[in-house]
Amino acid sequence: MTKTVLVTGSRGLVGRRFCASLRNDGFSVKELDLLGHEERHGDVTRLADVETGIQGCAGVVHLAAVSRVVWGQRDPELCWRTNVTALQNLVHAALAQRSKPWILFSSSREVYGQAPSLPVAETTPLNPLNVYARSKAEGERIVLEARSQGLQTAVVRLSNVYGCTKDHADRVIPAFSKAAVEGVPLRVEGSNHTFDFTHVNDVVRGLRALIGLLESGEQSLPPVHLVSGHPTSLGELASICCRLAKSDSVVTEAAPRSYDVARFYGDPARSRELLGWAPEISLEAGLVRLIEDFRQEHALHGVAEASA
Repeated sequence: MTKTVLVTGSRGLVGRRFCASLRNDGFSVKELDLLGHEERHGDVTRLADVETGIQGCAGVVHLAAVSRVVWGQRDPELCWRTNVTALQNLVHAALAQRSKPWILFSSSREVYGQAPSLPVAETTPLNPLNVYARSKAEGERIVLEARSQGLQTAVVRLSNVYGCTKDHADRVIPAFSKAAVEGVPLRVEGSNHTFDFTHVNDVVRGLRALIGLLESGEQSLPPVHLVSGHPTSLGELASICCRLAKSDSVVTEAAPRSYDVARFYGDPARSRELLGWAPEISLEAGLVRLIEDFRQEHALHGVAEASA
């Protein structure tokens, strides 16, 4: 019997590729996203939309979110409503089902704040520093507490996922890659800030492995990272993008934002032991692909302008 999975945030960076992966492996997929059309369209902050979407589903992968730290700072109320109220709706709707679906919640490395030591393991105490991080920490609390009400849940913590030209243009990797291709300046806010970048294809594989455990009936999964385990500073990232793009772009430096975490790279040991998962796409290999995609788009845009 074909199993149905509801994916919220299905039109985002991870959601698009994840839905395609599920369908390729024979799952029936229901989508819920503000950017969706017709049956894919829905608002996770509206309980009625969630109740409709969850009907008949064996599980839910909750990716929908205000997903940028800066957006949470600009509109805290929207961030909390989207990241917390929507999750409360999801848990409420799941509990109301005769056959209760499992829930896989996508959290963030931001929940740690500035961790006292690196690499960061999942056992590190949570210390969220900004609105977005606090909303994700609250989301984790909600889904883990839902276990006491009979729901099977899991938490995955992601870190700086990249790998598509359709990603939000102001995220650092698409912003740097596109600028390098176009030969315009790369603005680096906090060149010594260090992060852990993970390719979207690796994330999709990790999510699929987690679903496998949920489908097998695993009841007490601990939070798990999907991270590369390798630190890269923003200054290094800008240099790599320019080198791979063979770009003469100027790199300019600016002060970091006060609410940003300065250093993070995660320990992937738990995901390796629990899921048999390890990243397969190195940062340079992933950037080569992305820069080539941006180069092709840039060339097509130039052709379109020339023929206009």
